[in-house]
Amino acid sequence: MAKKKRAKVKPKKAEEFIYRGYTLAKLRKMSLEELAELLPARQRRKLRRGLREEEKKLLEKLRKRDVVKTHLRDMIVLPQMVGKTIGIHNGKAFQYVEIKPEMIGHYLGEFALTRKRVVHGAAGVGATRSSKYVPLK
Repeated sequence: MAKKKRAKVKPKKAEEFIYRGYTLAKLRKMSLEELAELLPARQRRKLRRGLREEEKKLLEKLRKRDVVKTHLRDMIVLPQMVGKTIGIHNGKAFQYVEIKPEMIGHYLGEFALTRKRVVHGAAGVGATRSSKYVPLK
């Protein structure tokens, strides 16, 4: 029997991020109007109306620092924010989120959930017939 030659396995190359046909570098060079054309309708409408004063201040802070806290859950993730860490307030505390390229076009509030996951305990004594037996560990 002839021995089969094994093909050399090349290490997988990290793919460059592309959003609707544009690389991250090109997205960063775009103006807000040009970027708005690539985003979904709700985000496009918000950017066309212009950023609020608080949102402009947040972008200025992000240019100067890498870690910023904010209450602006309705801020759209822009290409300029990629690589920064933002503390997003969830109503109780700040949840720190590192902004990745895949987050472009989403709202900051999507990454800091405001409700805890429901964790049910054991049924109380007398709750139902079946709960009368409570096993001891």
